[in-house]
Amino acid sequence: MSSSFLFPGLSRRTLLKAAGASATLAAAGLPTRLFAADPIKVAAVYTVPVEQQWVSRIHKAAMAAKERGDIEYVYSENTSNSDYERVMREYAEAGNKLILGEVFGVEDAARTVAADYPDVAFLMGSSFKPDDAVPNFSVFDNYIQDASYLSGIVAGAMSKSKTIGMVGGYPIPEVNRLMNAFMAGVKETAPDAKFQVAFIGSWFDPPKAKETAFAQIDGGADLLYAERFGVSDAAKEKGVLAIGNVIDTQADYPETVVASALWHFEPTLDKAIAEVKAGTFKAADYGVYSFMKEGGCSLAPLGTFEDKVPAEVKAMVAEKEKAIKDGSFTVEINDGEPKSS
Repeated sequence: MSSSFLFPGLSRRTLLKAAGASATLAAAGLPTRLFAADPIKVAAVYTVPVEQQWVSRIHKAAMAAKERGDIEYVYSENTSNSDYERVMREYAEAGNKLILGEVFGVEDAARTVAADYPDVAFLMGSSFKPDDAVPNFSVFDNYIQDASYLSGIVAGAMSKSKTIGMVGGYPIPEVNRLMNAFMAGVKETAPDAKFQVAFIGSWFDPPKAKETAFAQIDGGADLLYAERFGVSDAAKEKGVLAIGNVIDTQADYPETVVASALWHFEPTLDKAIAEVKAGTFKAADYGVYSFMKEGGCSLAPLGTFEDKVPAEVKAMVAEKEKAIKDGSFTVEINDGEPKSS
């Protein structure tokens, strides 16, 4: 195929000059870039529906990048662990330059795929660290402990029984650290609070989460930490309060969800897109881009509870948020399994 067909209006001489300039930059150790107007092809492989909290934030960021014209975006949802490797390979073969996903159950297989496609960038949710042996495989995680801590401050003040129920998916680091940060926040306003902690063994089983929450309410909890879908439904039915995680569901539960710790995946994805476009993508830990100081998380507006949360508690939240952002206060990252107390 001729160059004039690929780039109408550009002469062969102009194209050769451009190619020569790129070669000079590469020889000098400087990154070559795609044309600014060229979106990169991005694919994502999800094991759950895109409506699920965690994945929905990745999907939202990808859709925003697509709407800006930075990327082309395709995705697969509800992909089983046994099928994950095949789908990854198909996307790599299809010419995608960046592949997103969550590989908590298929870590070894995913890294094997990445090794087989060294010209493709992989950015995957993972409990493990990057490995220089697979230089095109980067990891991320939802390090939103800052926002979780702030939501705990609110929760401790809003609970009357000082007994709080917590329903999680699995006791893995990415869940544990948020629960522990939330519990630390609760202790700021309710030092004597008690916790009922349970895990349902699933990332998406709203009926099971709901039943588990009912049991905690029966056990005296008047506020629930809704790490999974289904918990806020139980809270609404029983007339108790809930704290959201990763997404803001207050619009669906206006009299139930007091506050939510929000995850913003945009800083993580935008960094990866920039690296891919610059030709500088490498194995790295993108977890830091979920920190509050990087814009990766926030406490959702109190909305319908704005006038119900005590003024002194809102002042404490504002003070702690400022300290987190300026680095004078650091929320502990505790990946240990939280226990009932």
